[in-house]
Amino acid sequence: MTDTRDSNLDVGQNIGIDFDVLACPSPAYVVDDALLRRNLELLGQVQSRSGARILLALKGFAMWDTFPMVRQYLVGTTASGQDEARLGAETFGGEVHCYSPAFTEEEMQVVLRYADHLSFNSPGQWRHFRDTVAAAPRRVSCGMRVNPEHSTGAVPIYDPCAPGSRLGARAADLAAADLEGLEGLHFHTLCEQNSDALEDTLAAFEAKFGQHLGSMKWMNLGGGHHITREDYDVERLVRVIKDFKARHPHLTVYLEPGEAIALNTGYLVCSVLDIVENDGPIAILDTSATAHMPDVLEMPYRPEIIGAGEPSEKAHTYRLGGLTCLAGDVIGDYSFDAPLAIGDRLVFTDMAHYTMVKTTTFNGIRLPSICRIDETSRAVRTVRTFGYVDYMQRLS
Repeated sequence: MTDTRDSNLDVGQNIGIDFDVLACPSPAYVVDDALLRRNLELLGQVQSRSGARILLALKGFAMWDTFPMVRQYLVGTTASGQDEARLGAETFGGEVHCYSPAFTEEEMQVVLRYADHLSFNSPGQWRHFRDTVAAAPRRVSCGMRVNPEHSTGAVPIYDPCAPGSRLGARAADLAAADLEGLEGLHFHTLCEQNSDALEDTLAAFEAKFGQHLGSMKWMNLGGGHHITREDYDVERLVRVIKDFKARHPHLTVYLEPGEAIALNTGYLVCSVLDIVENDGPIAILDTSATAHMPDVLEMPYRPEIIGAGEPSEKAHTYRLGGLTCLAGDVIGDYSFDAPLAIGDRLVFTDMAHYTMVKTTTFNGIRLPSICRIDETSRAVRTVRTFGYVDYMQRLS
């Protein structure tokens, strides 16, 4: 095996990495505290200027070691069930909002111990649990998720307004429904979108559900707002929210992005284990698309690698493959200035959101370690490593 550690570190520094890629295990998710704070400061400004309250959606980013920083800016968390609700309450604090397509009796008992706001997916679920909520030892404000039936996204798997969607009640479903006791409405229709999509969706929502807003106390505009993306129109977002609040001054307005909190704040550092040949060179990495970055296959998309280019853009092109036995565990084709060697480290970008929360131990592949980069010293700290017990305890 060729030891390329010194040369890799030099290459990393030359292409703009300002942390020691060898200071963390491989593979590892590495979150940069300075980049995370930059996002949070922008989100804090949006809260202040718009009057909306912003929640961290745990389904997108749940690295609770960072929560002492995140809660300096955001008011709470939003959960998709009992375990996320408990995590938010115990490690973040503040407000805990919870929504699920359907709750079981057992799960509801847990959720009611932790949630402050609870959104139901259908009038039937609300009827079923209304008395249970009323009898809970702590007050929980309940709402209904609605479906504006107005699609703005491009990827069908992420479109809650697609025909036949199971997510949210349509206007027709509420026409004869008993909404007594509900205090809020909630829609979540966006995915990695700009504020123009929110403006269009909000107009469709008010046209179909506006008659219900007079009796409500809060409105949740969901997630999918790519607020911290470089080209996001923050001014438009602020205007849209302020205009909505001016029309409905009695409502508290919430946003619940997950991806926007951690967008472009982290990396996945991995290593080349082997190089094989089959109609071109294939580098086998110690990470996996299907187990460690499943959105690469689900979305699908091609993640960026620091220092790499498109196929044939640079002198040496490789297909990068994962460590599992899945034939399609392929991350993509990339080119490099110099040939890859066994032991080389590669750094995938934008790997903080929808990665740690979606990993699996398929094939017994170990989960990547989790690290943080200090804001000022730039030192890398390993927060968590995973081993056999983490795999074994998922099974029986």
